[in-house]
Amino acid sequence: MGESWLEKYLEGGLFKSRWLLAPFYVGLVIALAMLLVVFVRELVTSIPEMIYLDAEQMILSALTLIDLSLAGNLVLIVIFSGYENFVSKINTGDSEDRPSWMGTLDFSGLKMRLIGSMVAISAISLLRAFVTLTEPATALDERKLFWLVALHFTFLFSGVMFALMDWLAGLTEERRIAEQRELEHHAAEPLPSETPP
Repeated sequence: MGESWLEKYLEGGLFKSRWLLAPFYVGLVIALAMLLVVFVRELVTSIPEMIYLDAEQMILSALTLIDLSLAGNLVLIVIFSGYENFVSKINTGDSEDRPSWMGTLDFSGLKMRLIGSMVAISAISLLRAFVTLTEPATALDERKLFWLVALHFTFLFSGVMFALMDWLAGLTEERRIAEQRELEHHAAEPLPSETPP
C-alpha cells in the first residue's frame, strides 16, 4: 500500500526543515569575522610594542594570536561539517582548495575534531596563565588557575571518553557485519542431498 498524501507532505516538510539550520551557519560566519577583527586588533596593538616586550610578554602575545586562530579553525570546522552533515553538500566544483576532510567528516569525526580543538584551546589558555605568573607584578590567582586546570582536564577526559565510545561502537558494528556475512555465507551453501538409508 502506498503512503498517504499526508505522510508524503509531512515527511517532505520534515526533510526540508533542515534548512532552518542554515541561518545558524551564517551566524557562525559572522562570528568568524568577529574573531578576525579581534585577531587583527591584537596583532596591530602588539606590533608597535614588540621592541619593548621581554620574552614572556612576546610569548603571551603569540599565544593569544594562536588561541584566536585555533578558535577560528574550530568555528570553520563546525560551519563546513555541520552544514554538509545536516543541511546540504557544499558544491565547490573542481576547486583544488577544497579541504580534504570536507564531505568525509561524519558526526563522530566532527565530535572528535571539536573536542580536540577545545583541548588545544584550553591548553593554550592554561599555558598563557602560567606564563603570566612569571611577570613580577602578577599576583597568583589560585582559584582561576584551579578552574583552568579543571576545565582542561574535563575537556581531556571528555575527548578520551568520546574516543572510547566511538571505538566500542565500531567494534559492535564490525561484529554485526561479521555475523551478517556469516549468515549470508550459510544461506548460500548448498544443502546436502538426502541419501536413502
